[in-house]
Amino acid sequence: MNTSTPNPLPGQNARQLLKDLQAQFPVFRDCLPLAIGIDKQLMTRLPAIERKPLRVALGIHTHSLRYLKTIEKAAVRVDLDGNPADEVTPTHRSHASELIKERLKKQAEQRKLQREAELLARQRSAKLGQLIEKFGRDR
Repeated sequence: MNTSTPNPLPGQNARQLLKDLQAQFPVFRDCLPLAIGIDKQLMTRLPAIERKPLRVALGIHTHSLRYLKTIEKAAVRVDLDGNPADEVTPTHRSHASELIKERLKKQAEQRKLQREAELLARQRSAKLGQLIEKFGRDR
């Protein structure tokens, strides 16, 4: 198999398929706004690809924060060869913006919960140390 243009193998998992697509197509590697129906273009160009892993791989790619940020600012979508295909509608841009806001908010909440859990663990550890010190002296 040629490493510069790998052919995705049937039965492979979606993440590996996405890596193969990124290696083979600059539009994936450079995270450009993909044309609507890019899955059909891929199925035509690479008939060995299975539909389900392709759909999952495209979902992973198009829901990545990097891709959403690209869509949020883009005006034109591109085909597999990087040629202009159709416009990125204001609806698509605002949807990407909302997904980004939700994701960043969720990440901030998770970081806050993690900090609170770490603080609680330190407090428990300090309290335990105090108890050990207190009852260790009495013996």
